[in-house]
Amino acid sequence: MKTLLLALSLAASLAASPSFAQAVSGFGGFKPLPEAGEQPDPSRVYRVIFDVSQGGPDDRPLKGLDRVARLANMLAAGGVDADHRQIVVVLHGAATPAVLSDAAWAASGKGDANPNSALIRSLIAAGVQVRLCGQAMAGNGIMQADLEPGVSVDLAALMTVIHHQQAGYALVVN
Repeated sequence: MKTLLLALSLAASLAASPSFAQAVSGFGGFKPLPEAGEQPDPSRVYRVIFDVSQGGPDDRPLKGLDRVARLANMLAAGGVDADHRQIVVVLHGAATPAVLSDAAWAASGKGDANPNSALIRSLIAAGVQVRLCGQAMAGNGIMQADLEPGVSVDLAALMTVIHHQQAGYALVVN
């Protein structure tokens, strides 16, 4: 009986806590560990840039993009509001096609719909800046009209990463 009461009490406290808040719904799953160290700090500003260059299978979202969603969700669950989550992701290399619109994805013969589209839209809706390396875009013969709406194009991923690191962003590389 004591174990049951403890379990019910723990479940109620977890349900009432911000542990289940999600910035990017449906992606970036994680297991809350309220007793673990290094928890999100709602008073901090999290300036993070993700350098995503690894591709993946054409039937699933990129692991690198899901990792961005995981960070956004962990921060939101820890009470870090959107203004304190300054997250940028720049894609290049084999990850470049992930930002294609569904129509451009289908035209490339990869399938009917880009498996990354919903995740990219959710990241943008959560305030994440999604950027594409212009050099990778040109090298892959991709046009601006081929991109998922809301994706920005920079001269080069190199410039994006350098400028954000100089502005105090932490770099996460996949």
